[in-house]
Amino acid sequence: MLTSEDFQNFKNKQEFLQLFKTKEDDKKVQDILASIQYEKELLQLQGELVDLQRWVADTGKRVCIIFEGRDAAGKGGSIRRFAEHLNPRSMRIVALTKPTNIERGQWYFRRYIKELPNPGEIVFFDRSWYNRAVVEPVMGFCTDTEYQKFMVQVPEFEHMLYEDGVILIKFWFSITKEEQEKRFTSRLKNPLKRWKFSPVDQEGQNRWDDYTFYKKQMFSKTHTTFSPWIIIKTNNKKEARLESMRYVLSRFNYKETNNNSKQLIIPDPNIVQRYHRTAKQAD
Repeated sequence: MLTSEDFQNFKNKQEFLQLFKTKEDDKKVQDILASIQYEKELLQLQGELVDLQRWVADTGKRVCIIFEGRDAAGKGGSIRRFAEHLNPRSMRIVALTKPTNIERGQWYFRRYIKELPNPGEIVFFDRSWYNRAVVEPVMGFCTDTEYQKFMVQVPEFEHMLYEDGVILIKFWFSITKEEQEKRFTSRLKNPLKRWKFSPVDQEGQNRWDDYTFYKKQMFSKTHTTFSPWIIIKTNNKKEARLESMRYVLSRFNYKETNNNSKQLIIPDPNIVQRYHRTAKQAD
């Protein structure tokens, strides 16, 4: 174990690293080094996101990024890292609660339209109108007629957004059943995270195959050339956060970049994949 004297006496980083390796087991050393590298890359990418936000504000672009996926896939944590250092005046996080009785009687998309980005703004949706594509039919929160109507209308709705200049990025955070169960157990054990666990979450495990069926239907009917689905493998939360950031940054020519910057924002194709019917998915 490292002592206070070790910290006081080391002369340079390499010397300290060698000392560290002699006092700790290899796995712990690798975990700590990986964590340091993650924090370094995260800060660099967040700096790039600040530059992107400034460009969006200057050009008046409207950017809408939606995060979908099964419960505990890491959507909320990723959004927090995206937004952590952005200017709140030109950025919003939207996480709508269940619709009111009045909203239930309105056109389904209406309450989401009100939350779409204004010129010069980036909006992150922590779940979106795609609740009706997967969660609602699985849990019985909508009728089959409502579901079928949504599936017909959503490509047309997104095409209207595209034609009007809204830049829409659709992420599906993909997690295995085993990893989801592990995260649910962790939430229940942690009093600070227990609020995240709900009866609907538990049903997500019980109805895993139903979720899979509706997810496949959603991909096959709503993955389009103008609004494609981007699948992020999220069994490793930290990788998912970094790679989803890289994908967003790679979509825009927001500044003159050197080769180092270009390398930084290239997403890993083993983690970030454009949906394809034959592509293997974790969930």
